[in-house]
Amino acid sequence: MKKILVQGGTIVNEGAIFRGDLLIEGEFIAAVAPGEIGAIPPGTEIIAAAGKYVIPGVIDDQVHFREPGLTHKEEIAGGSRAAAAGGITSFMDMPNVVPPTTTRARLLEKHEIARRSSLVNYSFYLGASTDNMDEVRRADPRVTCGVKLFMGSSTGDLLVERVDLLERLFAASPLLVAAHCEDNAIIRDNLARYRALYGEAIPPACHPLIRDRAACFASSSLAARLARACPSARLHILHLSTREELALLDGGPRAERRITGEACVHHLWFNDSAYLTLGNRVKWNPAIKTEEDRLALLRAVNDGVIDVVATDHAPHLPGEKEGTYARAASGGPMVQHALVVMLELVERGEISLAAVVERMCHAPADIFRVERRGYLRPGYKADVVLFERHPWRVTRESLLYKCGWSPVEGLPLSHRVVTTLVNGQAVYQDGQFTGARPGEALGFHVR
Repeated sequence: MKKILVQGGTIVNEGAIFRGDLLIEGEFIAAVAPGEIGAIPPGTEIIAAAGKYVIPGVIDDQVHFREPGLTHKEEIAGGSRAAAAGGITSFMDMPNVVPPTTTRARLLEKHEIARRSSLVNYSFYLGASTDNMDEVRRADPRVTCGVKLFMGSSTGDLLVERVDLLERLFAASPLLVAAHCEDNAIIRDNLARYRALYGEAIPPACHPLIRDRAACFASSSLAARLARACPSARLHILHLSTREELALLDGGPRAERRITGEACVHHLWFNDSAYLTLGNRVKWNPAIKTEEDRLALLRAVNDGVIDVVATDHAPHLPGEKEGTYARAASGGPMVQHALVVMLELVERGEISLAAVVERMCHAPADIFRVERRGYLRPGYKADVVLFERHPWRVTRESLLYKCGWSPVEGLPLSHRVVTTLVNGQAVYQDGQFTGARPGEALGFHVR
């Protein structure tokens, strides 16, 4: 059994920050110790971590890796490479592909693609639709991260708006329901108003006025009300974007919360002034809103009101982001840069390092009940990331995204990911991929 000693790094784990050693045996963490770990087993590989930080691998609960059917934008192999380079060791992929992932058979097809191609660990959401309640009921909670509910920003069967169907979904699902909450009726009315003002030349800066705070709160408050009415339901509100929505989330111990929330890195980094310089490149749904909202979200992340920080990584080709506001696609690539952008917020004093690890590593494991990941603990899978202080700038040449662009291109950063280990194997080291492909399907506790 291969042994690896991550030696002399600054370990950040479970609220503590200390210099110490981490011993890996095979796929698992064998020991975590302040100071030196003691006698080193013969034949142990040493990873010198002095001057570097050592954290659990990031678990990203929201990515769109576009496979199958949309692989001109990205595919699981390439998305997982960018994720590994960014310190993300596990991802949960969304169902709005072609065909949409609305059956257990299609879930299995995606698992097979990932088994062959993913560098990192993976799971896939089953998409809720207007007519797949039996598929939802029969979903296996041991291998499926959740049900994705689109209450906005989707079309066709994946858009579920009727209250009676939503009530049935919360009652039927054996899985956590992860919801995109925006009220389409409000959005349609707002869009008609701005079209009357601007025609097809709507400025990108109108995006948060069209997909406004009222549209977000109307939908997320409905989801919270329906989930609370069903004793067995668990609701995870994705990509919160307004300060008003924070009041909808449960408090108390994390394991007891039934309504939890996620913030995305772009909502924590950008505010609505970014539309003036980046235009449609920062067009996401829900929209980036005001500086007051950004700061409220950051405080909620720091204080544990918001449970999870994720990416909503959603790549489009440059041409799909260009043109008029109404035609430009929403979403952008983030998995390669999410962790280092959050570390830049640490550098600015806007969030603590311990909170970044809590929201990106520990909390996703707890909220989704991921088995033996998300922490540096003996007996847990050895998903480990090392990063260091090293000034650099995001350049086009450094991008690993198939789409070839990034909303943070040109951004100077103070930290970089050095090493990413997945299940005890280095997949990314000193700017290079090792060729290892140890990613495996995530497992989940069933209560």
